[in-house]
Amino acid sequence: MVPGFEPPVFLIDESIKHDYASQASTQMEGLMPRIGMEPIRRSALVEATIHEIGARGSLDVTVAQIARRAGMSSALAHHYFGSKEQIFVAAMRHILTLYGSEVRGALIMAKTPRERVEAIIRASFTPAQFRPEMVSAWLNFYVQAQRSTEARRLLHIYQRRLRSNLYHAFRQITQAEAHTLTRGLAAMIDGLYIRQALGEGETAPGPAIDVLLRYLDTSLQQSKEPT
Repeated sequence: MVPGFEPPVFLIDESIKHDYASQASTQMEGLMPRIGMEPIRRSALVEATIHEIGARGSLDVTVAQIARRAGMSSALAHHYFGSKEQIFVAAMRHILTLYGSEVRGALIMAKTPRERVEAIIRASFTPAQFRPEMVSAWLNFYVQAQRSTEARRLLHIYQRRLRSNLYHAFRQITQAEAHTLTRGLAAMIDGLYIRQALGEGETAPGPAIDVLLRYLDTSLQQSKEPT
């Protein structure tokens, strides 16, 4: 270094440094997966599937349509689920999980066997469960269960749990009629969903609940009458 000579100091404008850092960060985000985003995106795709099936009234929807409704690409949807069938199964599992939570919450408040049956009825027809897109999804999942082993397995789990909960309550009221009452009420619950999906039922949960409670009380009264 030449004595007495000081090299120039190159100052970088702070705004330039900020822009460069932001650009580098954005580029890195594009290369790296967003940590913690997978559960959020999976949930968004499941909800989009339910809404898309409800809007179209059938399972004749594409992954592209589901992904578009969820605000992401088809490639990302395939990345998370692999196939349309797996998205349908995930949506079905989500609906059954929500329903199970509704039932468990209602049963906690029930004190008697009769109240347990009523709790199951009311949990089956909450506004969240009986909204149009959810009803349509239920009906179409019955169709899906005819051709998908996993969907059929989930449907059987739902049916077994529903009947088990009903039978557990009914056998404490009338052991002799417990099986008959269980089959009858389970069939009526599913039947009201089918009527609603086909546009032949009421549009609100209240009337459906009233029908089932009337059936329940009439059936219990008849079971007490001597033959």
